[in-house]
Amino acid sequence: MPTLRRTLGLLAIPALALATALPAATAAHADTTSSSSRTVRPDAAAAGWLARQLVGGDHFESVFNGTAYPDQGLTIDAVLAFAASHSSDEAAANATVWLAKPEIISGYLGDGTTEAYAGATAKLLLAAEVRDANPANFGGVDLPARLRSLQTAEGRFSDRSQWGDYSNAFGQSLALIALHRTPGGAPAAAVDYLANSQCADGGFPVAFGQATCAGDPDATALAAQALAATGRTAKANAGLTWLTTHQNADGGFAAAGATASNANTTGLATQALLSGGRFGAGLKGWSRLVKLQQGCAADPAVRGAVAYDATGFNAGNGARATAQAVLGLGGAPLATLSAAGARPDAPTLACPAPATR
Repeated sequence: MPTLRRTLGLLAIPALALATALPAATAAHADTTSSSSRTVRPDAAAAGWLARQLVGGDHFESVFNGTAYPDQGLTIDAVLAFAASHSSDEAAANATVWLAKPEIISGYLGDGTTEAYAGATAKLLLAAEVRDANPANFGGVDLPARLRSLQTAEGRFSDRSQWGDYSNAFGQSLALIALHRTPGGAPAAAVDYLANSQCADGGFPVAFGQATCAGDPDATALAAQALAATGRTAKANAGLTWLTTHQNADGGFAAAGATASNANTTGLATQALLSGGRFGAGLKGWSRLVKLQQGCAADPAVRGAVAYDATGFNAGNGARATAQAVLGLGGAPLATLSAAGARPDAPTLACPAPATR
């Protein structure tokens, strides 16, 4: 299952694909609703719901052909969401311990010799940094060194694998953000590589080296954050401008090739816009995410969750949609995201008590 696992590792697979691809497995967890605090904050309510969906209280799984597989990528999305909402820290700590298990790391990053995956390594490094873990010895792996070893002479972070190179702009952007947070900083050649991939209209493509450069909202949102963090302000601002011109009338953003707004793309784009100072467009995106959130009129089991799109909540893609939506609801940039000071419990959405007769 190497190709499947590497696909699951991406932070922002084009969101249209996520709507119809691998569903999250049904969570096996204890109901902590009675012991959780209540909140009116959309980001905290969403993160609290997400925490209660963790399988065994510490990870997510995805189902393929009827079999559940560990989903390290979605688990990391949740860890980032918990930090972005400043809540659910106990769940985040449990998930971090799970991610550091050797068998979980090797299944996600590769063995480090014949198999090593750039995007997954960058994403796990970022999670370790956000959790204030030791990235140089996370589950026995020196994540910054592993990631730097995957940089090519031209500056691209590429996979080393018998299964092919699946590296792309998502992984490149995450690598710049994560390495920027290390003492050595992000390599200039790697920053140049991402900056030079920008299309003439300001957008960024997912895949490098295509004959026609076509901007992708998810890729542009991540690239804008990466370039802002590494000092390429003009390039980052051009990316943010491209996002504003591709914002739907409802305030949301659609995946490349689609027209309807979805929570995954809107979450990433809103995070980039708010952290980049584009507050008008960012608040429109934030409002769209709130409208997709399941409120007090919904079944208590899904209150706080964020639906993928306007068709309604779907358990198959709800966890992934909620995790990425929280990034936009929280608004903090990935370059400075931290779990420090997060509340330990997983709050529930505050709703009026049902009327009694």
